[in-house]
Amino acid sequence: MPGTVISEAMRAAVGSELGRRVSYPVSESDIRRWALAVYWPEQPPRLFWDAAHAAGTRHGGIVAPEDFNPFAWMCAEVSMPRAATEVDGIDPDRTELLLGIPGPGLKFQLNGGLTVEYGERIRPGDVITSVNRLESYSERQGRLGLMLMTVTEDTWTRADGTLIKRTRTTLIRY
Repeated sequence: MPGTVISEAMRAAVGSELGRRVSYPVSESDIRRWALAVYWPEQPPRLFWDAAHAAGTRHGGIVAPEDFNPFAWMCAEVSMPRAATEVDGIDPDRTELLLGIPGPGLKFQLNGGLTVEYGERIRPGDVITSVNRLESYSERQGRLGLMLMTVTEDTWTRADGTLIKRTRTTLIRY
């Protein structure tokens, strides 16, 4: 493609893993504290803190709110292709640098939005694995020139492989 900023190395990197995290086992207390924080100053729904009430729901017990983040405080395991400390967190080429390939060298970046697909709810005792991958690159002309859209996909699963959440994030660089 004439005028493209997508190199062969970048094309070859599509599908590569950008990082992996594993949570500690989620506790009822973690879920209760999260629910208290996000519903403050209102009382959270009983599904998130009252075991007797939650047992009578379709969930059969306490479950976490869909926005619950089991990685918020600490991770049991973290792995990345390169140490995150080696890469500036705001560098527009961060995605490629994490993969050890040259980036497109664009100067500006902005959040292009995200979509979230929810699967099963997180339950006490669950250990969640997050795998973040480079999903795709695409380009389009904008008022300021060629724009590069980079989509990453972060998939959270339970230890048995059950989908918890899939988030696709678009980064626009120009």
